[in-house]
Amino acid sequence: MKTQGPLQLKAVAWAKGSLWLTAAGVLAISVATPWVSPRIFERWFSFPNLLMLFPIPSMTMALFFVISRSLNRLPTRLSQSNQYGAAVPFASTVGVFLLSFYGLAYSLFPWLVIDKINIWQAASSPEALLVIFYGVLVVLPVIIGYTVFAYRVFWGKSTTLSY
Repeated sequence: MKTQGPLQLKAVAWAKGSLWLTAAGVLAISVATPWVSPRIFERWFSFPNLLMLFPIPSMTMALFFVISRSLNRLPTRLSQSNQYGAAVPFASTVGVFLLSFYGLAYSLFPWLVIDKINIWQAASSPEALLVIFYGVLVVLPVIIGYTVFAYRVFWGKSTTLSY
């Protein structure tokens, strides 16, 4: 999104090549996860859960289709000097990763290490968590402010350096 010309066309070609590797990785994790634990298998394939979880893989496949289609059309859009043409594959990729992490979180919760350590066993003492909470209250707004500042400074396309 930040480049233009031949480098941007190379990036589109790289994205096309890596799209199917990413899809294969998501598929491999999705196939392997229910076989890791009988609890996860039951959680995925029991009747009411199966219907409620169906939107996750179907939306993921739809997003992969949107990414593929938009990457195939992107060289034409870029030649028409559409500066926002690269936003669709980027946003769709973010959607794929969010859905993948949501599915993984649903499968594992409340376990951090499958059937070994749950979130309550892994948590620190309440006193330590309170110190961390106060630290987050101070540091998180600074990080958000700096991120907004950095995005404003580097907004737009990268161009040749000129003085």
